[in-house]
Amino acid sequence: MKCKLERAKDDWYPIGMLTDNKRSKHHATRLLGFDIVLETKRDGTFSVFCDNEPWHVMAAYGHVWTSPSKTPKPLFDVPEAEEYDRRFVPCGEVHVNCSPLRAVENFLDIAHFPFVHTDILGAEPHTEVMPYNVKIDEKNDEIIATKVKFFQPQAAKSASDGIITDYIYRVPSPMNALLYKTCPSRDEVRDVIAIFVQPLDEDNCAVWPWMALYDDQSSMADMIEFQQLIFLQDRNILENQIPKRLPIDPKMEIPTRADLTSVAYRRWLKKNAALYGALTQMTEKNLEAKK
Repeated sequence: MKCKLERAKDDWYPIGMLTDNKRSKHHATRLLGFDIVLETKRDGTFSVFCDNEPWHVMAAYGHVWTSPSKTPKPLFDVPEAEEYDRRFVPCGEVHVNCSPLRAVENFLDIAHFPFVHTDILGAEPHTEVMPYNVKIDEKNDEIIATKVKFFQPQAAKSASDGIITDYIYRVPSPMNALLYKTCPSRDEVRDVIAIFVQPLDEDNCAVWPWMALYDDQSSMADMIEFQQLIFLQDRNILENQIPKRLPIDPKMEIPTRADLTSVAYRRWLKKNAALYGALTQMTEKNLEAKK
């Protein structure tokens, strides 16, 4: 089995927005514990360097992506990014003092909506998580959760009334997740909301929310502000979770029926040896031995 870091190097990670005009031409950041520099060239193309060694770089979904691998895995596909009648909304960067895997798991959690995002994504007494389906798509090696329904007072910036929102969750890679949800203005399509996570190291990350919406009413600034508000509400919860890293062994955190997606996510991470930012049973024993 590859070590945590070697497995993590195989993937692509977001490190900036394509539309960030305030970023310096030589922007310093971190990824997987490495200090890297994102260089923006005059022609609008990008380069990434770590200790003067070039890394792969590409543009996708409104962001700049990089990988330290010489042969990175293909970046996951988001077909909705080609539907140009949608409004594409990169929402900036939120630094969170938590494991990058914790950030993804929180995005998949429905039960916290009424308590953390009160009167927006949930409200009392509508706290019950109704039964839903979760599977691992073996062909595409993804997690898919369907038939997820929840009452939301304001499902989107454009929503004027509370609705029963229908969700589909998709986890195409360890540190990226998407949800497809009821569009308040169009019955035949779904809005897409994603988080792309940049693992600064195993205990800290930068989260890049992104949306592909059908919304002809809201300004770009209002849509960005709405999504940032949601994630900033999450940040306080994430930064106070113990342990900081995501426990993989189910005995370390007891799941409930509402946690089906989280359970599937942890099993899938273990199956794929995608453990950068995870707390494994072996790690826990080692930690206890050092006390």
